[in-house]
Amino acid sequence: MSPGRQPGRMEPTPQHERVDLPALVDREGVLADLARVIADAWASFDNPRISEPELDAELIERLGAALPGPPGDAEEALADAARVLDASVSPSRPLYLAYIGSTGLEIGVLASALAVTYDPNLAVAAGGADLVEEQSLRWVAEFVGFPFAEGAFTSGGMTSNLTALVAAREQAVPGARRDGLGGRRLALYCSVEAHHSVVRAAETCGIGSAWVRGIGLDEHRRMRRAELAAAIDADREAGVTPVAVIATAGTTLTGAVDPLDQLADVCEPRSVWLHVDGAYGLPAAAAPSAAPLFAGLSRVDSATIDAHKWLGVQKSCSVVLLRRGGALEAAFGHEERYMLHEHATTNPVDRTLEYSRPLNSLRLWMAFRVHGADQFRAWIEQTLEHARELAQLIEAHDEFELLYEPQLSTVCFRHLPGDSAADELDRHNLELAEAMQRDGRIYLAPAVVDDRACLRVTFVNFRTAAESVPRVLDVAAELGRILAPRRSGRRPQTRGS
Repeated sequence: MSPGRQPGRMEPTPQHERVDLPALVDREGVLADLARVIADAWASFDNPRISEPELDAELIERLGAALPGPPGDAEEALADAARVLDASVSPSRPLYLAYIGSTGLEIGVLASALAVTYDPNLAVAAGGADLVEEQSLRWVAEFVGFPFAEGAFTSGGMTSNLTALVAAREQAVPGARRDGLGGRRLALYCSVEAHHSVVRAAETCGIGSAWVRGIGLDEHRRMRRAELAAAIDADREAGVTPVAVIATAGTTLTGAVDPLDQLADVCEPRSVWLHVDGAYGLPAAAAPSAAPLFAGLSRVDSATIDAHKWLGVQKSCSVVLLRRGGALEAAFGHEERYMLHEHATTNPVDRTLEYSRPLNSLRLWMAFRVHGADQFRAWIEQTLEHARELAQLIEAHDEFELLYEPQLSTVCFRHLPGDSAADELDRHNLELAEAMQRDGRIYLAPAVVDDRACLRVTFVNFRTAAESVPRVLDVAAELGRILAPRRSGRRPQTRGS
């Protein structure tokens, strides 16, 4: 605490006295402390750590304490919060390569602080905040090359996908939102490696998970066009109504991009809604080296992007975009006596599932304002190059096996500790993934691809440096040899040897 500062403790209220809204006694001092904590965190993200810190026993004990009754010290609470978060797994760290998460753009922290300070609610007209949201939607659509007509920011990819599919359901079965399905059978279509949010959306909007048709993959792990067409036609023949095809632009497992042009060729003549789940991969449409993978994007009906993934802003900041206007209002619009429509205009909530809508778009708006689209393109290209480089290193290394050529920035591979049976190899790689997470130098994830357990990394962090890419294999080989010294035919090595 700086000299002369008073702790940020709130004075207890005498019994029976009117309770005023509490305020921090020393606002400037607490803000100074917060600025220092944030600066320390940013500095810790600049370079990879050699290990992750652990919480001390005293703090762990406080985290198990009962609900406090009297007021406490704001400075002490801030210090504990900082220690807890510093010892938590953060996707902002340069060698966090496990799951596709936000990567902590610094401008997003400032935008988040401003947004929660003013706390506008974008359910109804919110003045200038409405203009920021609308411009952010146009900007992100322009960035990826989507012909935008309307859209909304949501709390995440699950909600964005659900929002689009509810709109698609209302188009396929007009009045379903009011009358229900009335025993009608509906179906959704996606690749067998689509995100589970598709199944959850089917369950939530009354279609049912049993009516999600998993379409097989081609040699590039993309949805098969002919199989999709056959499934839609067979369903129609059987009296089942096709609601939507969900293409994936960057599968979570391998980063594969479904062939949008081919799928549009199937959907357009059959009048079936084509949605693109681009939560992870769609920003790569803005990168010259990956743009050809997204041919046909201008023909889809809706698309989703999680800006809190490859666009780097903090959770949550997801977007749903539609090519034609009116579908969202048809799915969600309503008139209530407590939320009137002024001047015959709709409220923002008439285009969304959610009522309490914070200004999450401010993070992306400020990020585009400060960094510019060109910088984002360069960053995405850099992470794509990291994946290509790692794939080349794996193929050149005797101890590793590349499971597929990466399309985007996800790489799946296995450590091969000498001659091992398939079940031993699976067990070894799962144990190796756990060991690497405990070790902390490279944080990756286990996965299963074609019934083979493997190691999986995804490069989306702008902080990951090119010189760090070979460290992935260095650490994996080191720990893999320790786990299986006999199978590898090498002497066990210790960390740092």
